[in-house]
Amino acid sequence: MTKTAQKPLTTTRTVRQVFAIAERNGKSYWLRIGAAFTNQDGSETVLLDALPVTGRLQIRSAAEGADREGGSGDRRRG
Repeated sequence: MTKTAQKPLTTTRTVRQVFAIAERNGKSYWLRIGAAFTNQDGSETVLLDALPVTGRLQIRSAAEGADREGGSGDRRRG
């Protein structure tokens, strides 16, 4: 009988934020549309509240996402 090594179960999840990015008039607009996290088996789960029209998504850690979000939930860069 062979024993296989298993990853230790963790009780905390690293939740990341999912953003849709739209380009308009030379500026990027970031809108938070969901969350992503890693499952115990290493696979990823992405939960979306909306679908991006462009199909372009960014998945960022919560700390990075907070830096990108403006007061209204979007980020304007230009």
